[in-house]
Amino acid sequence: MDDTARYQAILHRDRSQDGQFLTGVLSTGIYCLPSCPARKPRFEHVRFFTSEAAAQAAGLRACKRCQPDLFYRGQPSGEACYEALRALLRDAPAAPGDVNALAARTGVSRRTLHALCREHGQTTPARLLRSARLDWAADTLLRSQDHVADIGYAAGFASEAVFHRQFRQAHALTPAAYRALGHSTHFTLSLPSAYRSEEVLAYLGRDAQGPAERRDGQQLCKAVLLDGEPFRLSLHLDGASAHCRVAGAQSPSTAQMRAAHRMALRCLGLSGQVAGFERSARQHPALAPLLARRPGLHFPLSATVFESLVWAIVGQQVNLAFAATLRRVVIELAGQPAGEGMLAHPSVAAVAALDPATLCTRQFSRSKAAYLVDTARYLLEHGIDIEQLPHWSFPAALRRLTAIRGIGPWTAQYTLLRGGGFADCVPVGDAGLTAALQRQFQLGERPKAEATQALMAPFAPWRSLATAHLWASLSDKP
Repeated sequence: MDDTARYQAILHRDRSQDGQFLTGVLSTGIYCLPSCPARKPRFEHVRFFTSEAAAQAAGLRACKRCQPDLFYRGQPSGEACYEALRALLRDAPAAPGDVNALAARTGVSRRTLHALCREHGQTTPARLLRSARLDWAADTLLRSQDHVADIGYAAGFASEAVFHRQFRQAHALTPAAYRALGHSTHFTLSLPSAYRSEEVLAYLGRDAQGPAERRDGQQLCKAVLLDGEPFRLSLHLDGASAHCRVAGAQSPSTAQMRAAHRMALRCLGLSGQVAGFERSARQHPALAPLLARRPGLHFPLSATVFESLVWAIVGQQVNLAFAATLRRVVIELAGQPAGEGMLAHPSVAAVAALDPATLCTRQFSRSKAAYLVDTARYLLEHGIDIEQLPHWSFPAALRRLTAIRGIGPWTAQYTLLRGGGFADCVPVGDAGLTAALQRQFQLGERPKAEATQALMAPFAPWRSLATAHLWASLSDKP
């Protein structure tokens, strides 16, 4: 192919030529794939290269739109772009003033940015930007003595009132109360109106004999690891508030109190976008009746991502009662004493140190014991911090989980749902979900995988909360 033919290929954005040559644009100093969507330069401003090394040797840098550097490394460009977006927001959340500025900083159009956030974060650019600013503000509140209003402005909020309102919505605490986490062992979270505490407490205390949880009426005590140290996190719900207290062999540090606050939000389901889901559900013919039965239903997450992963593995192809029995075995063998006879759910390292043969003497099948221990060892050997899963690209998280032997689509989706808190998961193959769909749509039999996907598709982008309502509907009279 001569240069004239190459120039025609880039004019037509010919994807078949990606990898065959690169286009160097001398006027801008960048090199692109032939399929790059950017405006095309004049022929006299173009040079063609057969390799990245040649383009870089000529002093050119990779285009941010078509990302030829990622193409040649074999990394999906969308995932890399999303990771770069997250890194940008983590380091300087106030830098992009709004979504348009964020798109410009990312090097994509506003429409592409929305599609990127939808596919990889199951969120919107505005929510992602707001979340990054609130995280930065929360960190700054605990490590500095700057005035609350100054922190809000520095994070990128337009006014102190907006900062206070959005911070309280996200953290269930005012900025001042959040700052006080470093000087106390208790905090009180504000609960949304019509919050359904019974369903949440029923989920958290579903294993009545578990050594890591105890429920007594409207109070739940959960033994947890905070920065590797065992503590007891007590949650007492009185309607409008959740009174949370941390107790252990020593006083918790500021970092441990912050971790306890994060766990409380997760366990109480206060991290989800319930208001947005309910606005959408009221307009949906199938979801509206479900919502009418349980307005205010929140979706509790596990205290940690690893805890949800353990639940998912022990729960493969068994009922809830037996899954709880197997989970108790894991906690009894590897959990850390947290006082008052309770054991904190074990860490990845503690589960990795277990002998699968020991689990097999305690009702585990050989395959399930191997899957559990090998998964923990895999995470350690590959340096994977599973607690960062909520910040991963969703397709990347799904791919990384299912690459582990013994973790199939249901186990991965359940972990992303209960551990990652992603908004649009469908645990295809879940017995409870298929039973609820059969009842909801009056089907002659339980739907198989393809039919489940089709039935859940109209509920996007809120399929996680739709799943919660469908599961809850199983307790209703037919």
